[in-house]
Amino acid sequence: MKKLSIIILTYDHLDDTRRCLSSLEPVMERGDTEVIIVDNASTDGTPQYISQTYPLIHLTVNPVNRGVAAARNQGIAQATAPTLLILDNDTIATTRAIDGMMAYLESHPQVGLCACRLTDVEGNVQRSFRPFPSLKGKLLSVLGLRSAAEKFRADDEGAIEPYYVIGACQMIRREALDQVGQLDEAIFYGPEDADLCHRLRQSGWQVKYLPQYSIIHTYYRRTRRQPLSRLGLHHIGGLLHFYRKWHRIS
Repeated sequence: MKKLSIIILTYDHLDDTRRCLSSLEPVMERGDTEVIIVDNASTDGTPQYISQTYPLIHLTVNPVNRGVAAARNQGIAQATAPTLLILDNDTIATTRAIDGMMAYLESHPQVGLCACRLTDVEGNVQRSFRPFPSLKGKLLSVLGLRSAAEKFRADDEGAIEPYYVIGACQMIRREALDQVGQLDEAIFYGPEDADLCHRLRQSGWQVKYLPQYSIIHTYYRRTRRQPLSRLGLHHIGGLLHFYRKWHRIS
């Protein structure tokens, strides 16, 4: 029986995917882990590379780009393990971080989702956890007038309980996900990570950030560079859906 299902979404950026899968090889060699990849119609040879280099990976290739939430839900539906790890393909993981997050979930039954620290390749810590999103907060951020940072306190084990952790790395208890439902497919690209964490918290599950474990996240934000591109407009649409759904105008 599998203990961990790793779910990765790919859409071009083959070099990132190569590095990500290379970092996961020590984990993939274990019999208790499965890797599931959903490709959103890449045109750079990503599906061919995966199928040829890693034939044991469960690969689904979509004929069109279905967006983040829908594609990840495809991977979740295939997963057989009681613990799921959602990873972006631009991450470089470590066995220590993966095993540490798994051990934390096993010893903290009230935690439905946890995440580790994300750094860039130089070791700079990224803003991996955030307060509950609102339209007002987003506008302040766009204008360069960030609202006051939400203050969090670490517990005796160093874990922090923020409102949500970003979807580049989320380890999820399957029991919790089955209770609250999968990712909101009305969000093509955007705050599907915040939406999931909010629903978990509403249902009594805790969301934890574990700074004692870390992985690399190269972190490219195409929507920030091209806010009015097709992807950028999808992101704006996802945000507006989230704000309406949870009445987060102010």
